Amino acid sequence: MAQPTVLISGAGIAGPSLAFWLTKNGYRVIVVEIAPGIRPGGQTVDLRGAGGDVVELMGLMPQMRAHALEQKGLAWVASDGSRRGEMPVTAFDGNGMVSKLEILRGDLVGVLYQATKDITEYRFSTRISALEQDEDGVDVTLSDGTRERVDIVVGADGPHSSVRSMVFGPEDKFAKPLGGYNAWFTAPDTVGLDGWYLMYLAPGGLNASMRPTHDPATTKAGLAFASEPIVYDRHNLDEQRKLLIDRFAGAGWQCDALLAAAQEADDFYFDAFLQIHMPAWTSGRVALVGDAGYCASPLSGMGTSLALVGAYILAGELGSAENLDAQRIKEAFAQYQTKMRPYVDKCQDLPNRVDRYAPNTARDISMQIKAMTWMQRWPLRPIAQRLWFKVADSIELPKYSTV
Repeated sequence: MAQPTVLISGAGIAGPSLAFWLTKNGYRVIVVEIAPGIRPGGQTVDLRGAGGDVVELMGLMPQMRAHALEQKGLAWVASDGSRRGEMPVTAFDGNGMVSKLEILRGDLVGVLYQATKDITEYRFSTRISALEQDEDGVDVTLSDGTRERVDIVVGADGPHSSVRSMVFGPEDKFAKPLGGYNAWFTAPDTVGLDGWYLMYLAPGGLNASMRPTHDPATTKAGLAFASEPIVYDRHNLDEQRKLLIDRFAGAGWQCDALLAAAQEADDFYFDAFLQIHMPAWTSGRVALVGDAGYCASPLSGMGTSLALVGAYILAGELGSAENLDAQRIKEAFAQYQTKMRPYVDKCQDLPNRVDRYAPNTARDISMQIKAMTWMQRWPLRPIAQRLWFKVADSIELPKYSTV
């Protein structure tokens, strides 16, 4: 019999992670990615809880630690740069707002790619343009005109997943806006971060931030704002930059410098804060993993863990490629849903409201910073730790003989 083939759309975190486990289980794996290569840069993500446990099982933790960023913690600043509050990295046993193991998203994906590139068929500048499934497989047409007959298709292509749209329906059926928008990009370090993640809150629901990177001359910057839904072209970066100018011009601290950097940044990214809620992440021979199926929003800090854990469980439930058939796929998909659902629900239920990340009034800002400071002290500390900083550990990873 031919070697079972799985085609994965998306070479972010979830896609290469799934490819890692599936190839170990004997599958032929094709990963298609619309970008011309693995996307470099990106913001800082953490490896905490079950997500870190998966990386340990992969044997990739030494490589991840080699790329880790040295960070001292999070500090809230006033318009003049003075500090209004701090949460050091040691808070909550290294599992606070800044965790003990933080890595740039691009570095994390790079490690996953290096671990899979020789055993996985990556096709860059390529996407799925059409797919049609039947009882025995899936016929996939790719954007370069090639066609593949595969056993399983997996959408690991983010919150705006094209695979999800093709198979499950339009995005507005599943997307839950959280009331704001966020931009990430690289900018010059105009303040001297010295390992600190600095955050500035301004009235009107504005949040400007700067985080350390490997290059002390640059920072990973963020500009976020609270807002009702806005109609804009998701592919028009100039329009998105204009939205930021309209809100942040003259807002204080480093906002004008960050706006100027956003105009030039080649890694500029803008999107809504949203979650993806779906009753099922599988249909026939198609499955979704990571943000495509259960985005918890960047505010949760759980996207990396969800992607890593979801890939591990889906591959584990599929098991060995030997004697794969429709019934085993159906059973594996059902178990994937059953075992992931409680973890997804907990991650999405985090109190990650935009009005806390970007409070509206000066009073709200003051109260939010005080609350973040007070929660580090007794008797609030254990309560806050349980509510916010233990969720990443809230799943016991199944043990699979084939992974």
